[in-house]
Amino acid sequence: MARLPRLVLAGQPHLVIQRSVDRRAAFADAEDRARFVDVLREALAAERVQLHAYALLGHELRLLVTPPEAHSLARLMQAIGRRYVAAYNRRHGRSGTLWDGRFRAGPVEPGEPLLAAMAWVEQGEDASDATSAPHHLGASRDTLITDPPAYWRLGNTPFEREAAWRERLTHGVAAADAARLRRAALGGWAYGSAAFVEAGTVAGRPAGPRPRGRPRRAGATRTG
Repeated sequence: MARLPRLVLAGQPHLVIQRSVDRRAAFADAEDRARFVDVLREALAAERVQLHAYALLGHELRLLVTPPEAHSLARLMQAIGRRYVAAYNRRHGRSGTLWDGRFRAGPVEPGEPLLAAMAWVEQGEDASDATSAPHHLGASRDTLITDPPAYWRLGNTPFEREAAWRERLTHGVAAADAARLRRAALGGWAYGSAAFVEAGTVAGRPAGPRPRGRPRRAGATRTG
């Protein structure tokens, strides 16, 4: 089966996942992470992409971004890939690719679905992970981040917003929602309401997976 073209909607948030090859440590230490942040900062500015959340995990990169144009997302990831992988290889004395194939991404509906995606990205997996959570919790100011309107609506003051976000991260994302978010990003599907998924469908490219099983023929009747 031919691979579907990537679904990218200009001006909409997207959940991006990029996994390392052979589960290699893509960010071995603080120096790697600092170098990646520098590369990411330059690429975001060059492509005018807004970053809402990120996680630099041991073997996986997660980003929640809004590209201004459909082509901006691919250009952003290509710029990151070229510059960071070259620096990583020089530092670690290796050659070849760091990433396991092309990046995966799916559009995310603004509002509550976006907040769920932000929380999932920022939950991390262990103490060595670097995420944007300190920014949203008020522990530090991260100039990479552009807070989306949904985050601003969590409270009228920074304290209220940070407290609401702390409560959300403490409760975590439900396992079913986390699985759906990952499945959407890896499959290139839209995440959100049925109306959002339907609106995201473009010519020749559905925004959601087709129902399992063979479709019923028009006019077919059940027997028995």
